[in-house]
Amino acid sequence: MSIETTAREFFEACETGKGWDGCKGYCHEDATFSAQADALADVPTLEGYAEWMKGLLTPVPDGHYELKSFSTDSDRGVVTAFAVFHGTHSVDGPVPATGNKVAADYVYAMEFDGDKIKHMTKIWNDVHSLKQLGWA
Repeated sequence: MSIETTAREFFEACETGKGWDGCKGYCHEDATFSAQADALADVPTLEGYAEWMKGLLTPVPDGHYELKSFSTDSDRGVVTAFAVFHGTHSVDGPVPATGNKVAADYVYAMEFDGDKIKHMTKIWNDVHSLKQLGWA
């Protein structure tokens, strides 16, 4: 399987809330994660991020992505996905349901070692998203 195919399948599993069980087959067991977003400051592993995304779909059950771009840099072993996350806070979660909608741009930069993801960086403005949802 190509790294692009692996990245696409991982992206789909992660963004649809499959959690680590649905994502781990595409990643090294000790895959790391980073983001310059306070909402994810305590999430250092890709396992933790996959579980965080799964948890996000509880208060935002209609959460879904709109894929804008997918690209592969084979020389560097990096695949990027640019998308917009859409959803409505309709179920109580970190705060009581607000009914607010979110439309948040984000990018996944997935770095490969061989045919599996070794590290992923998420580029996302969490403050903007949290304000839209009424959580900040």
